[in-house]
Amino acid sequence: MKLDLLQGTLDLLILRTLQTGPQHGWAVSERIQQISRDVLRVNQGSLYPALHRLEHQGWIGAEWGVSELGRRARFYKLTAAGRKQLGVETESWARLTVAIGRVLEQA
Repeated sequence: MKLDLLQGTLDLLILRTLQTGPQHGWAVSERIQQISRDVLRVNQGSLYPALHRLEHQGWIGAEWGVSELGRRARFYKLTAAGRKQLGVETESWARLTVAIGRVLEQA
């Protein structure tokens, strides 16, 4: 099943995934898929532009390292600004889901 994510949702998922520690892009994608029990699948065409955007905003940092497969990869980590933004985004998401829930209950 393929679900289209609301704009900004992918950023929130990436920030939350990186909260547990640095990961390379493919691992971020795999972790989101695993935690969502295969409901959310992030393709590379969406993932890497989002990672670059988050890096440009200063919410994540990146450095080169070696993956578990022995390949060179960029590892992304949450910055202090990213931790703060994660809090803001999480709060906004909570308000949005409550509001949508109210509409669904009344419709």
